[in-house]
Amino acid sequence: MNLSKLASRLDNIAPFHVMELAKMASDLEKQGRSIIHMGIGEPDFTAAAPVIEAATRAMADGKMQYTSATGIPALREAISAHYRRVYGLEIAPGRIIVTAGASAALLLACAALVEPGAEVLMPDPSYPCNRHFVAAFEGKAKMIPSGPAQRFQLSEAMVREHWSAATRGVLLASPSNPTGTSIAADELQKIVAAVRENSGFTIVDEIYQGLTYDAPPFSALSLGDDVIVINSFSKYFNMTGWRLGWLVVPEALVSQIEKLSQNLFICASSIAQHAGVACFSAESIAIYEARKAEFKRRRDYIVPALRDLGFKVPVMPDGAFYVYADCTALSDDADRLTIDMLNQAGVVLVPGLDFGSHASHQYIRVSYATSMENLQEAVRRLRAFFSDRTPA
Repeated sequence: MNLSKLASRLDNIAPFHVMELAKMASDLEKQGRSIIHMGIGEPDFTAAAPVIEAATRAMADGKMQYTSATGIPALREAISAHYRRVYGLEIAPGRIIVTAGASAALLLACAALVEPGAEVLMPDPSYPCNRHFVAAFEGKAKMIPSGPAQRFQLSEAMVREHWSAATRGVLLASPSNPTGTSIAADELQKIVAAVRENSGFTIVDEIYQGLTYDAPPFSALSLGDDVIVINSFSKYFNMTGWRLGWLVVPEALVSQIEKLSQNLFICASSIAQHAGVACFSAESIAIYEARKAEFKRRRDYIVPALRDLGFKVPVMPDGAFYVYADCTALSDDADRLTIDMLNQAGVVLVPGLDFGSHASHQYIRVSYATSMENLQEAVRRLRAFFSDRTPA
């Protein structure tokens, strides 16, 4: 193979620095070092017992064949009932497409909506894969700098200001990775209205919606049937490796998404789908709500602790399990700082450069998806690390 002939779209896909730090951490662990991982956004909890039992039954019963590309009816109906119970919304099961994780859902949405050269507005900072999903279909992610004043999110005014003849839609996340911040319901409603005026599409990534701590549950689906929403079993339901998610689309788009899913994925894992139905039982929900309370407890510990160490946390994260912390009082280079903290303190954190270019040297992302004991030990190590340094 002539590697000089590789597709040019690869030039638009940047490496994921968090994974590079994870490799460095792994090498240190092989040397016998104790490392506390606060980098990758993966819950330390795993699937609830009723879910594992459901997977075991599915395998014992031989439910391991292909399913419909849109997902098994029982799971689509369970998700629909979830929207009714939690959000008071009537979402027809037929509008719900079960996918191989939220990543597959985002790929399907972009495959259906993004044409070559089309611009999609999103905030800088954002989860890096979101812009890469757009690039995969030769669109252009137009990253709009967003800071603490906007809660690191887009606003109606920003959407109107940056909309151009090439713009086709917006891709948002609420709550967001890396910031843990949500878009206020009234502001999101204004954004959707602005996009409608321009005949564009609105995609909202809600994979952390189940992990919101300071406001009543809210889904962008309440803003109209034309809003496309992504969700996942990875975060609230603690099923990262099961690769199961879903996509809610307008009824007119279902057959087109189904056609794409048939060709690109065939279907999501049949075993994961049958297990996923058990996520919505009363027993499972009680487990998830207790775990959600534990995440909030961790947030309420780590934010003051980071501030005490010298980080600035300009916006209190209201969801997910991340803190976007300003390190300028401690260093003028977040990338260098994270490497030093790993090598000298044995704590993995992620620099802002993974999430965009706007002020990325100022910020690190802290994941508190680990035990309280690990968080406390990490703070102890970082306190010792900074006591031996001269602030930048």
